[in-house]
Amino acid sequence: MEVLRRSSVFAAEIMDAFDRSPTDKELVAQAKALGREYVHARLLRAGLSWSAPERASPAPGGRLAEVCTVLLRLGDELEQIRPSVYRNVARQLHIPLQSEPVVTDAFLAVAGHIFSAGITWGKVVSLYSVAAGLAVDCVRQAQPAMVHALVDCLGEFVRKTLATWLRRRGGWTDVLKCVVSTDPGFRSHWLVATICSFGRFLKAAFFLLLPER
Repeated sequence: MEVLRRSSVFAAEIMDAFDRSPTDKELVAQAKALGREYVHARLLRAGLSWSAPERASPAPGGRLAEVCTVLLRLGDELEQIRPSVYRNVARQLHIPLQSEPVVTDAFLAVAGHIFSAGITWGKVVSLYSVAAGLAVDCVRQAQPAMVHALVDCLGEFVRKTLATWLRRRGGWTDVLKCVVSTDPGFRSHWLVATICSFGRFLKAAFFLLLPER
């Protein structure tokens, strides 16, 4: 009960930060909260489950829920454009899923390649899709503890690489500007046009990211 109470308080603090200029620490906490929701959604879609005691579902109609919905919708379109890139991620990276350092190092290597030429919201969505793809692989191979490590790793990458960019844009709610409508039938926004050229680079990154072990 105490764990759930602390989780609820923490979630409230995260959501409050969406309504003002966030600090780097808050941006990282939000990144991890969004990561847990993103991964949870992708696991459900794959017919899998994952236990996350610190996960608290965002309140309907809140800013966190709105940002999460947009990230997932952008991710849906990205994954439809380049489905092979975000499926069987571990196999594409030729990595075992029994070692946390191997999994997190691989994720950070991919993340570094994604943002090597700059930061855009399309690339941020791609980062979340890669993390979720790896999470699905981990759960399927009976390594659910790796999902927690991936979410923590995602937060650390945001802290080191994306926090300043996010802060200059007023935080995660800036992604809401990327869509004209949140109607489920809406299909024509900037992501479709921009990600086609980016997809080829990302796919190549999977085969070039790690030195031979």
